[in-house]
Order: sequence, then C-alpha cells, then structure tokens
Amino acid sequence: MIAARTRSLAETFQPEGQLAKAVWFVSLALAGTALMTLAAKTKVDMVFVNVTMQTFAVFAISAAYGSRLAVATMALYLLEGALGMPVFTGTPEKGIGLAYMVGPTGGYLLSYIAAAWIVGRAADKGFARSPLMLGAAMFAAELVILGMGFLWMAYLFGFDKALAYGVGIFIVGDMLKLALAAATVPAVGSLLKRR
Repeated sequence: MIAARTRSLAETFQPEGQLAKAVWFVSLALAGTALMTLAAKTKVDMVFVNVTMQTFAVFAISAAYGSRLAVATMALYLLEGALGMPVFTGTPEKGIGLAYMVGPTGGYLLSYIAAAWIVGRAADKGFARSPLMLGAAMFAAELVILGMGFLWMAYLFGFDKALAYGVGIFIVGDMLKLALAAATVPAVGSLLKRR
C-alpha cells in the first residue's frame, strides 16, 4: 500500500537545518529553471510551435521534486521569461517577455504549472517508484499540456491549424519523451537511494 505522502527525491537528500533546507530548495528551483531553459533551446523548428525537450524536463523535474517544489520551479521559470530573460524557445530572436508569452506557445507555457502539479502529486504519493504509475500521471499531464496548448492556438489561428500544428505533430515525440522520463526518474532515484 502506498502512503498518502512520501518524500520526493529532492526531499530525501535535503540537508538538516532550516537555512540549509531553504538554500537547498532555492538551488534546486534555480537548477530546474536552468534545465528548462536548456530543454527549450534543444529544438526542432516547426511551422507555429517548435518541438523541444521541455515536456521531458517538466516531467522529470516534477517527478524528482514533488508537487510544491515543481510548481514553484515552473512558476519561477515563467517569471524569468516574463521579466525578459531569454529562457524560452526562440528567444530572444522571436521576442521576449510577456509579448512572447502571449504568442503561439502561450498555452503550453502556462500548462507547465498544471502538469508539474499533476506529476508532482503523483510523486508525493509514491508513484515515482513505479514507471507504470508515474507514466500514467505523466500521460494525464500530457493531455493537459496538449489541451491548453491547443485551446490557445485555436484562439489565435483557428481549430484546424491548432489541431494540425499544435497537437498532431507532437503526439509521437511527446509519448517518447514521456516514456523516457517515466523510466529514467525511478531508475535514477533507486540508484541514488542505494548510494
């Protein structure tokens, strides 16, 4: 039976003392935003929205961090972008700040917070130890990402273009990234806990 609340991978390795814990979690949040930026810059150019490694990063960070730190990390990432830091795909070439965030990728960017909560809550409940259970949570989060991305693109470009360029082209790649994250996080967690 799985406990109602377990320690995330990030909590398992936290140091003792309030100040040390605060520094630990702030450091992890900053490392998470750096990973999100690196994933955003790893891309394949498409018509309206680029294919990146960001869904993998969202899923992996959320499974390792748990819901609270994962949501805080994604919120910090969006704040960095809103303040004009070139953390998103195609920035600064395609614009920066809030102007970029209301463009075609706006729905996807906002969905990262919801996806982080879904996968992070699964990790909080101990699902990060099981690739299948973690994969199911990631699949639910993927549906939210695609749904929010689709809705925003449909508002901007219409239903047909949103379906073709905002959902259809991502399905296979996102399923591969989901499977990779669902397999990697439990394996890394198990390896680290043994050491």
